[in-house]
Amino acid sequence: MDEGRVAVPAVLAVPAQRAADAARTREWKPLGALDVGSTLGVLRHGSRDPSYRATPDGALWRASRTPGGVGTLRVLVRPADALVSAQAWGPGAEWLLDRLPSLLGADDDPSGFDSSTHPLLREAHRRNPGLRLGRTGLVMEALVPAVLEQKVTVDEAHSAWHRLLHRFGTEAPGPAPGRMRVAPSARDWAMIPSWEWHRAGVDSKRSGTVVRAARLAARLERASVLPSAEAAALLTTVPGIGVWTAAETMQRSNGDPDAVSVGDLHLPNTVGWALAGRERTDDAGMLELLEPYRGHRHRVCRLLRMVSMRAPRHAPRYSPRDFRAI
Repeated sequence: MDEGRVAVPAVLAVPAQRAADAARTREWKPLGALDVGSTLGVLRHGSRDPSYRATPDGALWRASRTPGGVGTLRVLVRPADALVSAQAWGPGAEWLLDRLPSLLGADDDPSGFDSSTHPLLREAHRRNPGLRLGRTGLVMEALVPAVLEQKVTVDEAHSAWHRLLHRFGTEAPGPAPGRMRVAPSARDWAMIPSWEWHRAGVDSKRSGTVVRAARLAARLERASVLPSAEAAALLTTVPGIGVWTAAETMQRSNGDPDAVSVGDLHLPNTVGWALAGRERTDDAGMLELLEPYRGHRHRVCRLLRMVSMRAPRHAPRYSPRDFRAI
């Protein structure tokens, strides 16, 4: 079935002050299985993420800052016919709806990925047929939370993201639930005072990286349409952005199926345990095990994490300031 679009009822009769709040809508029929929760869940930064909400009716909401302006997107899959129904509000609504298929993985091409070579991977793939690697097309939206996760615990990074969005973000347009917020603009990221970063628990190294990236935001946004190697090279020209941060960004902004988070604390052991039964694996060993899946190495890592395949942990707890690479 081809994609279907539902036109917005004529807004000429809507008072000017209400026209900006009118929802735009779109329906889209994906080819094959689609699990919206697992596909979009990677974009959520903690259970209190102000830019992401899941509501009891099964809908997922996202608030984004697009090239067309701020926008709120609501996505719901109708169980009866697997049709995706979406509504969007705000100046960025049309941009969000135009890119709905890409966000939900329509551009994700799993051809060439063979999960049959390993029984655990084959089972993970079988259990999650609806996993797709979507692309947001928004680099700064993915880059800033990745920088916040450098060298700290996930909880600490998520707390900082929550505080900064509530303090400096923009109210999400439309009937967004739960005080949703849109992340600050590049200019606003660059203007956050040092003491506000401190109050959010963000050290000067990470805040400095965000500020440098924000000042180059127009250039960095080009990474979303570049081939993987060129995109990574562009992102890592910014001091403070290394291979781990670039990969975490490209996984979301570009839907890159091969971007491996080299430098992650737990990922090498997860891959080593799952694919080779090793309790200890370093980055080099992880890349060696993933080499047969080149082109889909991030896909493999996502699948293994989705089945909660983790190596036994015998090491002492790490300091919050010694957690992730850059």
